[in-house]
Amino acid sequence: MKFFSILSAILVCVVLYFVVLDRDRLVQFAGGFGGDDTATEGTDQAPAPAVAEIAEAPDQNDGRVHVVARQSVAQMAENAVILRGRTEAIRQVDVAAEISGRIISAPIRAGAVVEAGDLLCEIDAGTSQSAFDEAQARLAEARARLPESQARVAEAEARLSAAEIDGNAATRLNESGFASETRAATAAATVSAAQAATQSAEAGVEAAASGIQAAQAAVSRAQQDITRLQISAPFGGLLESDTAELGTLMQPGALCATVIQLDPMKLVGFVPEAQVDRVVVGAIAGARLATGAEVQGQVTFLSRSADPQTRTFRVEIEVGNAEQAIRDGQTADILISTQGISAHLLPASAMTLNDEGNLGVRVVDADGTARFMPVNMLRDTAQGVWLAGLPEQVDVITVGQEFVTDGVPVRVTYETERTQ
Repeated sequence: MKFFSILSAILVCVVLYFVVLDRDRLVQFAGGFGGDDTATEGTDQAPAPAVAEIAEAPDQNDGRVHVVARQSVAQMAENAVILRGRTEAIRQVDVAAEISGRIISAPIRAGAVVEAGDLLCEIDAGTSQSAFDEAQARLAEARARLPESQARVAEAEARLSAAEIDGNAATRLNESGFASETRAATAAATVSAAQAATQSAEAGVEAAASGIQAAQAAVSRAQQDITRLQISAPFGGLLESDTAELGTLMQPGALCATVIQLDPMKLVGFVPEAQVDRVVVGAIAGARLATGAEVQGQVTFLSRSADPQTRTFRVEIEVGNAEQAIRDGQTADILISTQGISAHLLPASAMTLNDEGNLGVRVVDADGTARFMPVNMLRDTAQGVWLAGLPEQVDVITVGQEFVTDGVPVRVTYETERTQ
């Protein structure tokens, strides 16, 4: 029994060999039996048509590789620059004290809404009012000195005029021989002394005017210190921190509160230098936040200077945030619209790499051979990928592109035919 099992297995292998690998010889062998009248006499001739059918079947093994292709026509694709960025408050400022003193106002808690000019912190006046009163008194004193100095100038000018008259008379009398040279010299000395007195009086007037200006500056400084006792919100927004606690000793530069404005909101991203020319100020842009919310706005700023570390350019997009649902510092996927571009929508699986590592697709040429064509991937969507760099009409291999190279003949089945 074991011998017959082995023999049967050998016969099955021989038959399979001829059917699969050496079909032509099997057909010739069967045809030889059909032509022998003696051998076929009295036997069943039914198998003969089946053999003929095998012989007449078309030869599919013609050396061409079977692939599936899609007849693609270029479309005008809405292009966009895709960035990874974050949200940023349109305004944020740390409001600090400018003078020393203790806080005498109750604190306002973080999250409160404030308007421009609202009181945030109030500092104890202390000696500020006394300093202001003292500065005003010095100003009045300086102003009182000015008339006195002006009167001295008038007196000195009168004395100078009289001395000049006496000097001129003494000089003429001396020249006529009616007065001595000593009297003329004395008159000249008197004129010089009067001139010096006049100059001194005028200097006193200037000193009095300078004293008035200094006193006025002291009054302004003291008055400004009084206004600095109340720290107000510079603009409307939200308190990001509590205001200074009651009794806190403030020094110049000490933090009173942080005010943040969230409407409108900024989206901040960084454009690679290869795509910066595609972005323009005023372009429509949108973003999807990490929470899933979608917003839309316009590009308001594009930096002219690249970041020295990343070689990217800062871009800012302004979006509305009336309900203040967007928070500062959230991650955002940003899309900035640019001019449309002719592209093909193809499945991502159609893309492949050539021997040099370039991204592209394999297409069917007019002569029925495969050829690699490089592409530029614009973006990925749920329907497929948008690829640029291909002709307006092209037959793209979608199945079997990994089994062919440039110049290999292919037998194409188009996706529309396969679907039917």
